[in-house]
Amino acid sequence: MMVMDRRLLIIVLVLFTTFTGFGMIIPVLPDAILAAGAKEYHLGLMLSLYSLVSLIVSPLWGSLSDRIGRKPVIFWGMLGFAASFLLLAISGRSLFLMYASRFLGGLFSGAAIASSVAYVADITSEEERTKGMAYVGMAIGLGFVAGPALGGVLGSIFLALPFEVATVLSLLVALLVAYSLTESLPEEKRGRGEKVTWRDRLHLLQGPMAYLFTLSFLVTFTLAAIEATLFYFEAQKVGLTRLELGWLFMIIGIVGALVQGGIVRRVKKGQESTVLIFGFLLSALGFVLIMFSSSFWTAALYLSVFGIGNALQRPAVTSLITQKTPAEQGVTSGTNSAMDSLGRIIGPVVGSGLYSLNIYLPYVAGALLSLLAVVIVFLFRRLEGSRLKNLEPYHRA
Repeated sequence: MMVMDRRLLIIVLVLFTTFTGFGMIIPVLPDAILAAGAKEYHLGLMLSLYSLVSLIVSPLWGSLSDRIGRKPVIFWGMLGFAASFLLLAISGRSLFLMYASRFLGGLFSGAAIASSVAYVADITSEEERTKGMAYVGMAIGLGFVAGPALGGVLGSIFLALPFEVATVLSLLVALLVAYSLTESLPEEKRGRGEKVTWRDRLHLLQGPMAYLFTLSFLVTFTLAAIEATLFYFEAQKVGLTRLELGWLFMIIGIVGALVQGGIVRRVKKGQESTVLIFGFLLSALGFVLIMFSSSFWTAALYLSVFGIGNALQRPAVTSLITQKTPAEQGVTSGTNSAMDSLGRIIGPVVGSGLYSLNIYLPYVAGALLSLLAVVIVFLFRRLEGSRLKNLEPYHRA
């Protein structure tokens, strides 16, 4: 049975800090934007800029970690992430500095996240990969829970405090990486990443791997769409306040962390696709149930059904991607991180657009996409035995 050794614990802290930092700004950034005399739409633009930059650079950071090792990329990622929050803390009423901060945040979070996932793939066997990725998913889920809660509490003291706290936390984790984290990629296994071309990256998105990356995108896309519309939906349907919605997101995060920490880490190699099917079916059911919310408690229950499904999906699909890839782990994890960023860019835009047409449309679409994902899993199962087994890793001189 896999135990969380010091290396895995540090990686969990890296991911937890990264996603906590991202979440901490959500309750306070709208007020900072209004204080600068800017319109509300700048919030969406800043969040999209963060994810867009992360989308572009994550594969490049992953490839770099294949050449020079995971540790330096994780370290500089956390150091740059701290700098992005420091810039936000001193931005005052400067809209330009706020945008610059979000640019830096996307740039360096991509380094920390992509290389951390590759690190976990390095230190786990294929049999233990899903368990390792469950810890990754648990760290991300807990970060999403802790971030908005901390941001709301600290921001009520004074507006820049969440940014200052995030700066200090990121610096502390960077120092922990520098002095306590050992390198996971031996010297003899480095260097091949520099020969991976964009043609190779496109090759990685072909065949059965394309199905897996599509599933990874759908996991994030459906979650991002629900985050962008749930407050408005529940406020109109049930009359929930912003505080009650915060409790709802805390519930979904706790449920997800419990599922990933208690159930998913016990999944054995070969069971990942079955877990994915159950996960997407539960998400589809959750989307349908959410439309029938009638009180805070029914909303919490129905959202928990969705949360369980989403919690099952992420570590299972990440495990399959790292197991089945014909490329190196840094390139693969970077590409997967890019799919995650793409989902965080498109999900809120599509969800909000559908909501403006009809408040039920985002949830109908989410249920249909979840069912489509089930079909994709079956297509992957059929193809992996024929084509994926014939793909050879990139062994280049």
